[in-house]
Amino acid sequence: MGVAHNKVYFEWFELGRTEFCRRRGIPYGDIEKRGIYLVVAESFCRYKKPLRYDELFFIRTAVRTIAPKKTVFAYELRTKDGKTIIAEGYTVHVSVDKRGAVISLPDDILAKIAAPLAS
Repeated sequence: MGVAHNKVYFEWFELGRTEFCRRRGIPYGDIEKRGIYLVVAESFCRYKKPLRYDELFFIRTAVRTIAPKKTVFAYELRTKDGKTIIAEGYTVHVSVDKRGAVISLPDDILAKIAAPLAS
């Protein structure tokens, strides 16, 4: 068929989320080093346009909502020129410790995730 498989969109969402956190000064690896994990509790993707192999695109990631125990990230995959949405979706994350117990994110992590990106 020559198009990307639907499952890889969620991997691209993860890449967007990882870069989003890194650019705000809180790489995901640093969050895990503190014993905190953002577990995916729900995910959704609406496919708008087939993405062909080798077609360039970019990922736009934003925080839709953030609370101490739950964060929702929103995503758009767009064509290279930015004019066409290829797919859009979201993931809901619950903060847990290494035992899997739900915990609150520390204030410094909440602030960095919620902060606007510096220009």
